[in-house]
Amino acid sequence: MLQGDRASDRVVPPTGFTARLTVFVSAAMAFLAVFALALSLAAGRLATTWGDELARASTVRISAPEGQMAAQTSAALRLLQQTPGVDSARALSEAEQRALLEPWFGPDLPVDQLPVPQLIEVTETADGYDAAGLRLRLQAEVPGAVLDDHARWRRPLVAAAARLKLMGWVSAILIAGAVGAMVTLAANAALAANAQVIAVLRLVGATDAYISRAFVRRFTLRALTGSGIGTFVGVLAVFLLPASGETAGFLTGLGFKGWHWVVPLLVPPLASAVAFAATVVAARRVLGDLS
Repeated sequence: MLQGDRASDRVVPPTGFTARLTVFVSAAMAFLAVFALALSLAAGRLATTWGDELARASTVRISAPEGQMAAQTSAALRLLQQTPGVDSARALSEAEQRALLEPWFGPDLPVDQLPVPQLIEVTETADGYDAAGLRLRLQAEVPGAVLDDHARWRRPLVAAAARLKLMGWVSAILIAGAVGAMVTLAANAALAANAQVIAVLRLVGATDAYISRAFVRRFTLRALTGSGIGTFVGVLAVFLLPASGETAGFLTGLGFKGWHWVVPLLVPPLASAVAFAATVVAARRVLGDLS
C-alpha cells in the first residue's frame, strides 16, 4: 500500500475533480469528527462530574420565625451530625447566602431584612445516608426543615449529558458513513472515466486485482492525506478554545484532557480504512459490470 507500483498508479488519474473532491471532503469530515469526539468526551466528563458532585451534596432548608431560626438550625445540625452516612454539615453564613442570590437579585439584596431560609450544606460519605429516614427525623424534630438531596436535579442533568455523549459518537459514525459514500462515488466516477484504459489493460493481460489495487491505493492515500489535514486543523481549533474556569459554562470546557488528546489521532487511520473498504467494494462492482 505504501510502496505502490508506478505502472499501476498510471491507471488512476493523478489529478482531476475526483482527487480534489476526495481530499477536500476527507479533510472536512475529519475536522467535524474531531469536534464530535470533543463534544462526546466533554459530555462524558460533565456527566461524571455532575453525578459525583451532586450525589454527595445535599441541602437542608430551614424556614422558621425569626425567634426560632437559631434554635431550629442548632437542632438540625445536631441531628445531622448524629446521622450515619453524613460526613459533615454546616450552616451557610449570611455572606454565602447573599452570594448565592446575587446572580438573580444583584449585589444590593438586603438579605438581613428578608425572610430568607437558613441553608445547611450537607456532605455525604461514600456509603451515603437514608434520605427517607432523615426526612422523617427532620419532620419530627425540626418542623421547619426540608431536605433536598438534589436527586430531581441530578438525574435529568446526568441524563442530558449522557445523551450529548451518545450524540457525539453517533455523529462520528455518520461522518464515517459520509466519507465512505463520498469515496464510493469518487471511485465509481474514476473507474467509469477510465473504462477504455481498463479494457486495454485487460487485453494486455492485466488482472482485475491489479487494476483494483491501483484505485484502492490512490483513493486510500487521498483519504489519509485529507483526513490528516482536517484532523490537524480540528485539533488546533479545539486547543485554541477558551479554557474552562470556575465560572465558565459547558461550551468553554469543550475539548480534550489527558489521554483524550490521543483519540483524534485515530481519525486519519480510521478514515483511510473506510476509504479502503469503500474503494474495494466499488472497484469490484464496476469492474464486474465492465466485464
